[in-house]
Amino acid sequence: MASPIPHPLYERTSRKNNIQRAVDVTILFLLLSLLVYRLFSLNNHGVPWLLAFLCELWFTFMWVLTVNAKWNQVEYHTYPERLIPSVPELPPVDIFVTTADPKLEPPIITVNTVLSLLAIDYPAQKLACYVSDDGGSPFTFYSLVEASKFAKLWVPFCKKYGVPVRAPFRYFSSHSKSYLDSTTPEFRQEWRKMKQEYENLSRKIEDAAQKPLPCDLTGELAAFSNIERTNHPTIIKVLLESRECNSNGIPHLVYISREKRPKHPHKFKAGAMNVLTRVSGIMTNAPFMLNVDCDMYANNPQVVLHAMCLLLGVENERESAFVQSPQIFYDGLKDDPFGNQLVVLYKYLGHGIVGIQGPFYGGTGCFHRRKIIYGLAPDDAKSKGDYHTSINGKSNREQLNKRFGYVKELNESANQILLGVNSNSDCPHDLSSTLEVAHLVGRCDYEYGTDWGTKVSEPAIIIPVALFIIYNAYTLLEYLRTGLSVRMWWNNQRMARIISATSFLFGFFSVMLKLIRLSETVFEVTQKDETSPTGDTTIDAGRFTFDESPIFIPGTTVLLVHLAALAMNLLGFWPLAGEARFGIGELVCSMWVVFCFLPFLKGLFGKGKYGIPTSTICKSAALAFLFVHLCI
Repeated sequence: MASPIPHPLYERTSRKNNIQRAVDVTILFLLLSLLVYRLFSLNNHGVPWLLAFLCELWFTFMWVLTVNAKWNQVEYHTYPERLIPSVPELPPVDIFVTTADPKLEPPIITVNTVLSLLAIDYPAQKLACYVSDDGGSPFTFYSLVEASKFAKLWVPFCKKYGVPVRAPFRYFSSHSKSYLDSTTPEFRQEWRKMKQEYENLSRKIEDAAQKPLPCDLTGELAAFSNIERTNHPTIIKVLLESRECNSNGIPHLVYISREKRPKHPHKFKAGAMNVLTRVSGIMTNAPFMLNVDCDMYANNPQVVLHAMCLLLGVENERESAFVQSPQIFYDGLKDDPFGNQLVVLYKYLGHGIVGIQGPFYGGTGCFHRRKIIYGLAPDDAKSKGDYHTSINGKSNREQLNKRFGYVKELNESANQILLGVNSNSDCPHDLSSTLEVAHLVGRCDYEYGTDWGTKVSEPAIIIPVALFIIYNAYTLLEYLRTGLSVRMWWNNQRMARIISATSFLFGFFSVMLKLIRLSETVFEVTQKDETSPTGDTTIDAGRFTFDESPIFIPGTTVLLVHLAALAMNLLGFWPLAGEARFGIGELVCSMWVVFCFLPFLKGLFGKGKYGIPTSTICKSAALAFLFVHLCI
């Protein structure tokens, strides 16, 4: 439990929104009244009235959810000026910036984000900024190298003059001549010098973008020679290293491009975050982490202090596992013609969700407790004990290896976080000495056989399993209570799947084509099978008959896909390793689908009208091959 703090670091207040509540309830009352009116008038108006009733019923349901979400809107007021007197020593913070494509995400944007974070108001020796480049681009690395040189001028300038916005492109574009005229001659001189330096930086990056390569791939850039974007080893470079315990210095800056191989899945941003967490755990191991996208600069230099008020000001850590900052978009079009700035959404619905329990994780601008990412509940003494005692005959080291991998240094740093020990907070850090180990945890196959990237799926599998068992048991009981057989239950279950994949699918397409006036509804007489003269219906009754109608293509394709999955699993032909293993859940699901489409399986080997035509099999096989190819 956190130590008591004499003065609260934050206050939680509820908005006074009685008028808004009254309006919400009034609208809800009107909706319910309309539903009652529709319901009692259905007999007089037919199908159109029923459709209107269903639409309004859905809208009422959504409105109930919205009213609940907005009912108790809450605001948090933080007091960063109380933080330093109340907390003896501020905790270290690791900052993660993610980028993936230098064309879609120009490095000058990433540079501005990084510069704004390096210059925030927080002790420099407590900060480390890690930039993940999933594009493995020498252009991005070159831009960061040049930005690290500019940072040695920009960071002291910002802290000396209390610059309010510390992304250079925003700062220099927002200040007019009248603003400069109201400042001191010393400031004006340094301001012009700083602006000139930033323009030189921008020009270098723009010039590099016009070339196939930003410069000769020698020296630090030699690691980028002869590599491909999706096929290269781990690249980790320390661009700035704070070797002195100076709160007004320059924070650490580390470039990371994780290893990529064609046959290893990388899980996109989630995989990059895993690597950032491991590498930072080796190098600095801060108990708190901030992740931001490359285009999300810090518009408040005290953002970390505000977050620490919420993370350190709680009496029990369970009250605050993470702190989510809202996104505010700059340079938006007037009147928001595309409706993508989300101002009202954040103002009302966002604060209402905070009042229920807390905000959603937005994927960026979020401060995390590292131990939560490592799987430990806040303030859970029992869980802490699990990592330094023997459980089920497994030692602490064995459990750490299973969860965090085979690298001893990472296990030790993770154990320190889980036990609340912060041995890496003392400065100076020697980041260069950790590069060899950091490269190991950045490998693309490091997660195999560990809990990295898999922990979230363990409880999730309970939901589909429970739904599968409960639903089928419930429907079977319904059939038995009605006096019907288990065989009839199974036939109905099987046909429900087959109809969904065939006639329902074509019915949907037919309605859509009619709505867009590309087709007209046509009544077609279906073929009826002639009854056997002998009245013997025991041999062929119930057997599927097939023809060349395209309605049989989807069902045949579904069957072939799952047969291919089972065959690839049994023969060991899966091209992907690690988390792409064909587990028991996938095996059971594929077998269940094959059983449901057993008539189609028999049709593959049947003759005459009981066999699927060769043309249908060929079309379905092509679709199945395309699907499997895209999946692997």
